[in-house]
Amino acid sequence: MSLPKIKPNGRAVTFGENELIVSKTDLRGTLTYANEVFLRVSGYAEEELLGQPHSIIRHPGMPRCVFRLAWETIKRGEEIFAYVNNLAKSGCNYWVHAHMTPSLNPQGKIVGYHSNRRLPFPDALEKIIPLYERLLAEESRHSDAEAGVVASLRMLYSTLDSQGMDYSEFVFGLSESTRLKASI
Repeated sequence: MSLPKIKPNGRAVTFGENELIVSKTDLRGTLTYANEVFLRVSGYAEEELLGQPHSIIRHPGMPRCVFRLAWETIKRGEEIFAYVNNLAKSGCNYWVHAHMTPSLNPQGKIVGYHSNRRLPFPDALEKIIPLYERLLAEESRHSDAEAGVVASLRMLYSTLDSQGMDYSEFVFGLSESTRLKASI
């Protein structure tokens, strides 16, 4: 089954500051669970989502290298934090601050993946959006999609190396600095 061809309409949808979007997937990224908040914000019914690849909500304005990095990280059994722009069934977008982790069985074997998403801090988006735009532009410069992902991932690593941190530290740092500023 092919994914629906939904075009972004330039409008945004949001969710409550105290709400969590939760989903679970199998090892291939096929959705096995979506909570009520995910269903409401994405605009999909549960029967439309379950059994579909999680990429059903992938916004075309998201650099593929961020997903590559996320998948490589969770497949190694590590968690990752990321800012992600998603696409609702309506064509509206919604930004999330995602925490992605592997799901383990009692023997410690990875059996799937779990993600909790919160509302992102607006100040953090002011910093992440320009970075993502540069990464997406790098991906677009290449006629071969894989070469574009590799080049943008190299650009991302170079940017992070120059700041002496990995991607999760960068993302978490954006959240922490915004949280500190908000509490002062």
